[in-house]
Amino acid sequence: MARSDFKFSVRKRVRYAEIDAQAVVFNSRYLEYFDIGITEYWRGVGVYDRWPAHSSPEFHVARAEVNYRAPILLDEEIDICVRASRVGTSSMTYLFELHGAGKDDLRADGQLIYVHVAEAQGAPAPVPDEFLFLFEAFEERALRA
Repeated sequence: MARSDFKFSVRKRVRYAEIDAQAVVFNSRYLEYFDIGITEYWRGVGVYDRWPAHSSPEFHVARAEVNYRAPILLDEEIDICVRASRVGTSSMTYLFELHGAGKDDLRADGQLIYVHVAEAQGAPAPVPDEFLFLFEAFEERALRA
């Protein structure tokens, strides 16, 4: 996917605690970067304005996938690119790309699939239309599968 397909990105600098002995970002940190991205993406879309104090609909990660393309190094700045790609009955799929700051040099990509639940320990529930409409307005396209 072209970096230009992502309307949203957030910049982050790699810290010492995130690297391995070779000064390369440790593999598990990529999911943390995706988490930073999704949090800021939701903020950009307006989720936290609409549902203050983190009272937004509850989602659980059902699937996480990371494809490692090229190393990310200590003290590098990266752009975490995020977009909603699909909304099913109870799930939302987000795509991620990690690039060097301001560059189109794919370092990693992946996806997270979240399932909406009615309560923290509950069974899957339909994604609320109002929630879906925020993302469709931001992405300027239909997301419902």
